[in-house]
Amino acid sequence: MKQYLKRIIRRGMSKLVGTEDLSQLLDRVKQLTETFDAVNSRMVLNEIASTSQGVQQLLSHRHRELPLAKDSLGRLLESGFRCFSQNDEDGVLLHIFSLVGTTNKKVVEICAGDCVECNSANLIINHGWMGLLFDGDEQKIALGKRFYARCRDTFFYPPTLVHAWVTAENVNDLVSSHGFAGDIDLLSLDLDGMDFWVWKALTCICPRVVVLEVNTRWGPHASVTLPYRPDFRLDCNRHPWCHGASLAAYVKLGRERGYRLVGTHRLGFNAVFLRSDTGIDLFPEVTPVECYQRVAVLRDWKPEWLPPRAERPEWYEVVEV
Repeated sequence: MKQYLKRIIRRGMSKLVGTEDLSQLLDRVKQLTETFDAVNSRMVLNEIASTSQGVQQLLSHRHRELPLAKDSLGRLLESGFRCFSQNDEDGVLLHIFSLVGTTNKKVVEICAGDCVECNSANLIINHGWMGLLFDGDEQKIALGKRFYARCRDTFFYPPTLVHAWVTAENVNDLVSSHGFAGDIDLLSLDLDGMDFWVWKALTCICPRVVVLEVNTRWGPHASVTLPYRPDFRLDCNRHPWCHGASLAAYVKLGRERGYRLVGTHRLGFNAVFLRSDTGIDLFPEVTPVECYQRVAVLRDWKPEWLPPRAERPEWYEVVEV
């Protein structure tokens, strides 16, 4: 818990130095660390959420005050932080929506795990978004429901959490039957498998921003995806993991659907697409090659990142798109 609070301080210091409200927020965090114990843990957790909201509101204002960036990709890569997301997607999304604004604050996330460590949770808890989140693990969905029922910011209007195995055949019925249709602000996809085919099939919603997982081992040039299998399950015991599609494949599909690639998070495997009518001057289109050149862990990509065909033929039994 104290490590979490220290991270809040570090993020605030790195993002908001010079903001006159920062000292009050840091004093509040210090008080929380000194009073934490098992008896008042729930109160402290709610206070942490409140403090995080304050820091993020200040950061959002700061994003809007900064001059238009000539290097939008660089600023996107630098904007990340983790509050509830698995990596630094929370900061990336806060940066984007601080600049392009929101319409209805609706998010659909497919394969959200326990729905707490995911790309939607920070927006739902700290920014008042309405969420529809799916996962194929019933126990994880149950954990998420218990969390949101106890969270002070969501227990009146918790997000809708659905246990379902999402496929290209059922994704539209699943989403529309839970009241989401037409324009929404965000779609997040992380199925560890058939993401390309599910995004291609999903037509009942029209998100302004899309975040999806990329398999970076195919490199910046190959436009490939695994062939469609509705029952596909990732074999986590075989490294490197073979799943999903390449960044170039998503770029092609995105263009067909009216989206442009604007960047990735700092590790490169979560790509961000904006709809053609959203943030055109703020986030110009970038190429897969630019992303690989700017992301430190991808900069030295070589074809040898793919395992030998004889050992792992599934890496080569792909569909070119």
